[in-house]
Amino acid sequence: MTAQVQARIAPQMAEESAKRRQIVEGARQIFLAHGFDAASMNDIAKAAGVSKGTLYVYFQNKEQLFEAIVHEECQVHAENTFDLDPANRDVEAVLNRLGCAYIEFLCRPAKASALRTVIAIADRMPEIGKVFYETGPAVGISRLADYLRAQVPAGVLAIADVELAAAQFLDACQATLFKPVLFNFREAPKPERIAYAVGIAVKTFLAAYRAK
Repeated sequence: MTAQVQARIAPQMAEESAKRRQIVEGARQIFLAHGFDAASMNDIAKAAGVSKGTLYVYFQNKEQLFEAIVHEECQVHAENTFDLDPANRDVEAVLNRLGCAYIEFLCRPAKASALRTVIAIADRMPEIGKVFYETGPAVGISRLADYLRAQVPAGVLAIADVELAAAQFLDACQATLFKPVLFNFREAPKPERIAYAVGIAVKTFLAAYRAK
């Protein structure tokens, strides 16, 4: 591709990317305010400030839009929270930081609301549930498992099944914190409460898997 062609295409691509972002943000507002079933493409177009015709250029239906939002949310979460350095041997500090960031993210009202929506529609739209799991929980478990795996030959941890151990730790961090928020039983926990519960999860994990 010549420099002249690139110069012509670049602004167009940037404009299309900005328009897509505008639509996704409008859809996010509508889904959070009304839920998936009550949301309409008309409402989304109005919230995004675009015509319905423009909306359909980028997304065929609200299922595609919701899937895009789910994928993006999970990707951002994985990049920010599960950025783990395998050379860092201070497992206790790494797990404490990870656990607190993970629970703080999960318990945000908007995140819990989105998860309720995924759960509600996963039966009739399993592809959305699949996207959510593959780009969210599965990525988190895999990245943590990679970190734990690096600590085994280093003599820091003794773990036979690192994927199971990673999933166990993330589930333990949620104890008493996430489900009350998910079911609208309680507001998001305070940072001190998160640190307390995650600290116990870390101690329990290390008691089971620290190399003797």
